[in-house]
Amino acid sequence: MLEEKNDNLPVADGQAQITQEETVQENQSAIEAIESSNAEESEDESISEGHDIPMLHYEAMSMDELTDELNKLVSNEKMMAIRNHVEEIKKEFMVKYHHFIDEKRDEYSHQNNGDTSGFDYHFPLKHKFDSIYNQYRDQKNQHFKQMQNNLKHNLDVRTAIIEELKNLIDNSGENMQEMLKDVNDLRERWKNAGPIPRDKYNHVWNNFHFHIERFYDHLHLDREARDLDFKHNYELKSKIISRVEELVNEEDVAKAFRELQSLHKIWKEEIGPVSREHREELWNRFSELTKQLHDKREVLFAKAREFEVENLAKKKEIIAMIEAVANEKITVHSAWQGQIEKIEALRTAFMQAGKVPLEVNEETWAAFKEAVRNFNAQKNAFYKDIKKDQQDNLNKKLALVEKAKSLQESDDFNATTPIMKQIQEEWKKIGHVPRKYSDSVWKDFKDACNHYFDRMHEKRNEASGEEVEAFDKKKEYLETLKEFQLTGEHKTDLDAIKKHIETWKSFGKVPHARRHIEGKFNKILDALFDKLSLSKKDAEMAKFSNRLGQLAEGDERQLQNEQIFIMRKIDEMQGEIIQLENNIQFITSAKSKGENPFVKEVQKSIDRHKEELKTWKDKLKQIRSLKQE
Repeated sequence: MLEEKNDNLPVADGQAQITQEETVQENQSAIEAIESSNAEESEDESISEGHDIPMLHYEAMSMDELTDELNKLVSNEKMMAIRNHVEEIKKEFMVKYHHFIDEKRDEYSHQNNGDTSGFDYHFPLKHKFDSIYNQYRDQKNQHFKQMQNNLKHNLDVRTAIIEELKNLIDNSGENMQEMLKDVNDLRERWKNAGPIPRDKYNHVWNNFHFHIERFYDHLHLDREARDLDFKHNYELKSKIISRVEELVNEEDVAKAFRELQSLHKIWKEEIGPVSREHREELWNRFSELTKQLHDKREVLFAKAREFEVENLAKKKEIIAMIEAVANEKITVHSAWQGQIEKIEALRTAFMQAGKVPLEVNEETWAAFKEAVRNFNAQKNAFYKDIKKDQQDNLNKKLALVEKAKSLQESDDFNATTPIMKQIQEEWKKIGHVPRKYSDSVWKDFKDACNHYFDRMHEKRNEASGEEVEAFDKKKEYLETLKEFQLTGEHKTDLDAIKKHIETWKSFGKVPHARRHIEGKFNKILDALFDKLSLSKKDAEMAKFSNRLGQLAEGDERQLQNEQIFIMRKIDEMQGEIIQLENNIQFITSAKSKGENPFVKEVQKSIDRHKEELKTWKDKLKQIRSLKQE
């Protein structure tokens, strides 16, 4: 910028001259900051509109929130006014996205014994984000194309205006009033000429302003007209100075600085020169006030920097805490679930800790990802060992299935029966197997054992006369029971059902081949229990107690099979709960657990499974008590 100063002012001594030069340099630094911003905005005036759009704390937002904010900006604001916002949003989204994909890759590696060659995770939200960003990018590119053409055209216009001004001055005549009118017309055309490339901004303006001053200083103008113009410009510039004096005391420093930029632009582009005797004075006052406001802005930046340094310390502390959790030796599933919750809470705290200095941002984020990755590696190693144990258990059970199948057709019952019982005991001692094989391997084992013992009982248990008589009595009683109706009185009805059970038991055992009648009796009882005002669990336990009483009247094998079945159901239920709890950890963070509808449904499923698990454990306790009697 062409400084309005008097190079002929005297100085008292060398020290005074140095002080004055330092002051000028300091003021010039503040002026250059203003000019740099104005030069940038000269390319596209919509940049200044972006100052009114708040820059949110994007680092603390989730990927869903970032996508929604991007969509809102792109849909409602001008492209160039939001470019800084968009790039910040994109940076934060990609940081979180890459971290998310790293976790999914680790999970995939854990499930595939370290092999990630087939990893391909489809994330719809990323596609949505990219679509919105590409829309913004295309519109921005189109805007830039148009803007470049406009900038070139406006530069040509301004250059032509400067040439006209030079020719007017060089070929000045005696009609000063006409020349002043022509110069004012050129100044008005200049003001409306539109933005030009930022790298040409100061040079072109200085050139134009130089010739304006040349016009006023070196031509023999009508002194009265010139003085009136000088006076008018002086008043305008004095008003600007008064406004800047107010801005120096403005609490919102950022807002004040933006207005200062606009005032500098008006000073340069819309107001002409003043008389030489006032140029130095006005400019020095304006530049000194500019420096004061610039210094306040620098203090604001320094405070922001202090907050960033504090945030860096917080994040380093969080990273250290994650590393400490990762280094703890955990050997049981329940403890690992607690560790996972700790990491989720620390992750949320890290995301909400705020910005850190730009020069260490990538380094800090890399350290955070590495700490979380180390924790996930330890966790995955633990669950990988569990899977290995489950696979070993599956191999052991498959071996027992093959052994049971090889003995199921044996007719040497005296020699084979102890072996089959020993196989069943070994089965109970083997732990969990992979859930997807649990049902099939149990069915194969149960079928082989039942087949053998059914054959043994068919040959050993011939129907006695008492059993046939018991069957006839139960068959007749069953017909009368079908007509039984509840009264609606809970205690009376429950006592009546219990009496029916006791009567039924009093008839004794039926022939093995006719045991189906017990199932018919149980079906009628189940229907009666369902009609009673019992809780679901109480009704279930009542039905089980009845069935258990019938099993106790049979051979020990039936009770043994029932106990094995219940223990298997307990194992399955515990496995389901573990899997559902793991799912919650993988799909959400601690912050959003109460907000995600899908997470709520999974949590409800966990609660249902836990209730069912308690019922199965109560059944196991009851059957064990019966066997000990």
